[in-house]
Amino acid sequence: MMHAVPVFASEPLTYLQAIVIGLLQGVTELFPISSLGHSVLVAKLLGWDQLLKGQAADESFYLAFLVGLHCATALALLVFYWRDWRRVIAGFFASLRHRRVDTPDERMAWLLIIGTIPVGIVGLLFEHQLRVVFAKPTAAAIFLTINGLILFAGERLRKRSEVRALVASHTHHTDPGHDVGRDLETLEMREGLFIGSAQILALFAGISRSGSTMVAGMLRGLDHEDALRFSFMLATPVILAAGVYKLHDITGVNGAGVRGQILVGSVAAAIASYITVRWLTKYFETRTLTPFAIYCVIAGVFMTIYTLV
Repeated sequence: MMHAVPVFASEPLTYLQAIVIGLLQGVTELFPISSLGHSVLVAKLLGWDQLLKGQAADESFYLAFLVGLHCATALALLVFYWRDWRRVIAGFFASLRHRRVDTPDERMAWLLIIGTIPVGIVGLLFEHQLRVVFAKPTAAAIFLTINGLILFAGERLRKRSEVRALVASHTHHTDPGHDVGRDLETLEMREGLFIGSAQILALFAGISRSGSTMVAGMLRGLDHEDALRFSFMLATPVILAAGVYKLHDITGVNGAGVRGQILVGSVAAAIASYITVRWLTKYFETRTLTPFAIYCVIAGVFMTIYTLV
C-alpha cells in the first residue's frame, strides 16, 4: 500500500517561522479571534506561501507542526486549571459510583462530557473537508469579520430582558466589574450541550472557539468570567484529543525533517498560552468582548480587501 507523500517536505519550516507561528497559536487559540484564521492570514501577510499550501493540503509537514502546537496549548490549559480538573475528574467517578449527580463538581463533569460530544462528532466527520475548502486567506478574512459580528451580537443580546430574567431565576452573583451572572453550576445539561455545540463554528478558519462558546454561555446568563472558564474547560479535552488523535502525523512521514521545529514551536505555544489564559482571566473580571469584536471586524475587512486586490 502506497503512503501519501508529504507536501513541500523539501521546503521545511524554519525555526523562526516555528517560533512566530507557535507564539501566534498560543495567543490566538485563547483570545476570541481564531487561531486557525490568524495562522492563514499572517502567513499570507508574511509571504509564507508554503505554509498556506501546507495548511490546506491533505498531507503535509505543516499539519504535523499544528498537531504539536495544539497539544502544547491543551497542556497549558490543563496546568492552569489543574485544580478544577482534579475536582471534575473526582466528581465524575463519584457520580458513576452513586449513579446520580449531586455536587457542583459532578454536574460540571457531565456538562463538559455532554458539551464536547457535538464538536467531537462533527470534527471527526468534517474537519478535513472544512480545512481543505475554507483554510484560504480570503475565506478566513470573511469568517474573521463574521466572528467580530458574533462577538458584537453576544454583548448586545446578553442585555436583553430574557437573559436578565434567566439570570434572576437562578442563583447568581456579581463579579468585580459589576457584571451579574448566574452561577456556573446552575447550568442544565441541555444548556451545556448548547454551549458546547458552539465550538463547531470554530471548524471554519476565522471563527473563534473561545469567542463562540463565550457568547453562547453569556446568552444562557453566565458572566464574562464564568463564560471564559467554561469555554476553556470545554476546549481542553477537544484540543488535546484532536492532537493525540493525529499524533501519528508527528511520528510518521509528515513529521520527518521538522520535529525540531515542532518542539520549538510547541514550547513557544505553551508559554504563550499559559500567559494568555492568566491575562484573560483577569481581563474578563471587569471587561467585555467588544474590543476583540472591533479588532476582528477591522482586521477581517482589511484582509478581505487585501487578499482580493
